Amino acid sequence: MNKNWLNYVLEQLHREAFIWARQCCRYDDEMAKEVLQVVYLKMLEGRARYRNRSKIKTWLFSVIRFTAIDLLKEDWQFTGLDQVADTAEEKDDHKDHNYEQLLQKLSPRQHQVLVLAFYHNLTLAEIAEVTGAGIGTVRTHYDRGKKALRELIVNTGVYGEG
Repeated sequence: MNKNWLNYVLEQLHREAFIWARQCCRYDDEMAKEVLQVVYLKMLEGRARYRNRSKIKTWLFSVIRFTAIDLLKEDWQFTGLDQVADTAEEKDDHKDHNYEQLLQKLSPRQHQVLVLAFYHNLTLAEIAEVTGAGIGTVRTHYDRGKKALRELIVNTGVYGEG
């Protein structure tokens, strides 16, 4: 691993990488920091190698996504039904409809595709690379996600509609 290359990645893409890691970690800042630390360590040790097959940003986002999935699996704990019911009631009490909450109401794949498209400016082909899904699948989730998000916005009256 070339230190100059790693420094470039850290300087140029760190902010976007953190935002993506945060989104992959269900908006948990501490978990996102841990994911990035593991990703950068993988890069430094050569366990994650950039092979010039895609844009560096696409490759980095893919490494972040898979690292987050692995860490979330390790961190996953069983939640009882009584805890789920309490959490659902708490969410209903807080009617603060920001974009994170609206996006989280979408299916996980729709959420992921829309975040990559709108907040990270990736093309559908790049999203397919990052997520490991086919381009047709990405297009479907993109279209369905936009329609579902529009419905959520209209139904919640976030922008004065509904």
